[in-house]
Amino acid sequence: MKNILKALLLIVMFAGATESRSQFINPGDKIPAGAIVYSLPVTSLHFIVEVTYESFTAGPYARFSQKYLGVQAREESGDAYQISNVEVIPYIEADQSANIALNLGNSKTASANFMEMINQGLIMWSDSYAGKSEKLRFPDMKSNTLFVKSMSTSNLTSEKSTLYRTASSPTGSERSAVQQSQVVEKSAEKRAEESANMIFKLRTKRLEIITGETDATFSGDALRAAIDEINRLEDEYLGLFFGKIRSGSQKMSFDVMPKADNEKQIYIAFRLSDTQGLLPSNNLAGRPIVLELLKESEQPGVTMDVTSGRGRVVYRKPAMMNLRLMDGQNVLMQSRVPVYQLGNLLSFPLEIATGKL
Repeated sequence: MKNILKALLLIVMFAGATESRSQFINPGDKIPAGAIVYSLPVTSLHFIVEVTYESFTAGPYARFSQKYLGVQAREESGDAYQISNVEVIPYIEADQSANIALNLGNSKTASANFMEMINQGLIMWSDSYAGKSEKLRFPDMKSNTLFVKSMSTSNLTSEKSTLYRTASSPTGSERSAVQQSQVVEKSAEKRAEESANMIFKLRTKRLEIITGETDATFSGDALRAAIDEINRLEDEYLGLFFGKIRSGSQKMSFDVMPKADNEKQIYIAFRLSDTQGLLPSNNLAGRPIVLELLKESEQPGVTMDVTSGRGRVVYRKPAMMNLRLMDGQNVLMQSRVPVYQLGNLLSFPLEIATGKL
């Protein structure tokens, strides 16, 4: 009699329980009543890139350096960029193209297993997204005031010209010379000559101070301060011929979403221009920085029935990929990253107790 009552009780319990069921949701499909919607995870690769740059501005007297200083100076301004640091961060987010409706019923085991798979990252809530802030920095690399303080010689000079006038005299008309002086702007070459002369004067004065061949006496801190000031002035005047270099850094971030239908798994992560620095992948002004994903060969293929249905939850097992970032033939970085969308689809029975209850 007891056995019959136990059997009847079990029949009533199972009859009152709702079995777990799942189904893929296509665009336009109606979500079943009482079901929750989850998504399969995808991996996006977030690159944080920092470059250093050197901005060279040619001196205004560069073309006269050979004539007055005996050294040929660079006459064209330009910028040079070099990647100094690259960091890659894999982010996991919900795949909006793979949504699944799941009815957990009233089974505690199914609910516990579902939450454990969420915690493990094997499945995700359909609205999950690993949000992140992007900070861009574009330094000011051009300046028209680099040489203003250095061009401290006088900008004006006096020129004399001789004019002739005709004057009447008892013997007839005579032509006499008249000197006329006027203030005009100095030519660039004249200012370059004066700057070169100042450089040589500074060098002569520095040698006199060091050797003691001067009326003034310098010692200790006074000697050091005098030499430092002469060196500073010399550098300022030399900059008028040989230009100036400014350096700095630029930092940007880029995202790459690997696609399962890309057979070669090669992507353009971003671009680098010698004049503009870091650029997005769709800007053809820079050379491409290529991302290559290579699947590890020892990963065995798994075949499993992953059709949605009774008591099973479909999930993704990520594929371990070897990541390489290339600038031409130069390898910028290598790493191992798990990429979910390149892995296998598997299923798990929700009613199995896993010890996580």
